[in-house]
Amino acid sequence: MDPFVIAGRTFASRLVVGTGKYPSHAIMQAAHQAAGTDMVTVAVRRVDLNARGEGALLSWIDRSQIFLLPNTAACYTAEDAIRTAHLAREAGLSNWIKLEVIGDQETLFPDNEALLVATRALVKDGFVVLPYTNDDPVVCRKLEQAGAAAVMPLGAPIGSGLGIQNPGNIALIKAQAGVPVIVDAGVGTASDAAIAMELGADGVLMNTAIAGAKDPVGMASAMQHAVMAGRLAFLSGRIPKRAYASASSPADGLIARSAV
Repeated sequence: MDPFVIAGRTFASRLVVGTGKYPSHAIMQAAHQAAGTDMVTVAVRRVDLNARGEGALLSWIDRSQIFLLPNTAACYTAEDAIRTAHLAREAGLSNWIKLEVIGDQETLFPDNEALLVATRALVKDGFVVLPYTNDDPVVCRKLEQAGAAAVMPLGAPIGSGLGIQNPGNIALIKAQAGVPVIVDAGVGTASDAAIAMELGADGVLMNTAIAGAKDPVGMASAMQHAVMAGRLAFLSGRIPKRAYASASSPADGLIARSAV
């Protein structure tokens, strides 16, 4: 597969996986291995950074193999998100941050105005910022101009499993982006991940689709294959869509036969 590079760092997998909602830490660890991921997200405000031993989530992540991407989940203001990002860096997690500033408690849609404010501030403070946002090409362009290292448009609301609701928007965002595009949120099953990649997305981030499946480890493996297949299909170039049939075998060179 072609290399997946964000801010000068190369990742082997284009599938980014979360760490929440799993039945157990052991299942989470097995799912990460089955997914083949080398980057996982951790909600800074929902994990005890001082915990140690088997009960500590971070002890189940092999940081020599998997890159830790802290996120600002559950932040509703730019100030909270900026403070949480600094907390993650000071705790030694990373200077990378998946930036979330939520604008609505029911839909969990982002507050894009606050997101831009937080992005500019964190980039100025030396963070590598990956903002979660709407599937809006204009907002994604503004986030890139603000210094975002990647843009992460939603496929559908967080945890909904609805799949890619606006494929045209994802394709537009990718067409105009000068940074990687990672579809974040809304994936429900493997075909959703494949569609995101076939649209040209550079990667897919998911949590609930794997953690909430009846068999999280099996679903993680399915997602790995889907992301790889979708990327290869995008690079290979699909045939144009047609309104009418087109024979698989060309008519040229057919031998005329007399009726018996």
